[in-house]
Amino acid sequence: MKFHGTAHKYGRDVDTDVIIPARYLNTSVPEELAKHCMEDLDSGFVAKVEFGDILVAEENFGCGSSREHAPISIKAAGVSVVIAKSFARIFYRNAINTGLPIMEAPQAVDGITDGDEIEVDADTGVIINKTTGATYRAQPFPDFIKDIIEGGGLVEATRAKVAGK
Repeated sequence: MKFHGTAHKYGRDVDTDVIIPARYLNTSVPEELAKHCMEDLDSGFVAKVEFGDILVAEENFGCGSSREHAPISIKAAGVSVVIAKSFARIFYRNAINTGLPIMEAPQAVDGITDGDEIEVDADTGVIINKTTGATYRAQPFPDFIKDIIEGGGLVEATRAKVAGK
């Protein structure tokens, strides 16, 4: 899995309440959630993010409540992968279960600035900052996680597996 896009960088402790505010949890429709992604932290996020862009954050990304709406909104907004120094454990699992690729790479986060052009090879764990030329390493996805992400999330991947695809 390869990803390429512009970095949108945020700080530490970005919680699920600012990723998708509770006032929008009356729907599970990804396209509706995407319209309000990061709204309370960065009101211009949805207008500036383009399909394939990369969200970069400091420590403890996705802390707070355990809503799966948060990774769904990020993915539906067009973000291809989230790179952070660390993730809240429940967000990490929700992201994988909904098919949103996430990678822990503290050195990459330190070397990436908002607006940098980033290239990610999740199969090898290589992250390249095309703006600066710096290369970083993250843990590549194990095959079972890669299968879930490529399958569109745990439910869809399981459906395909049961159907024999």
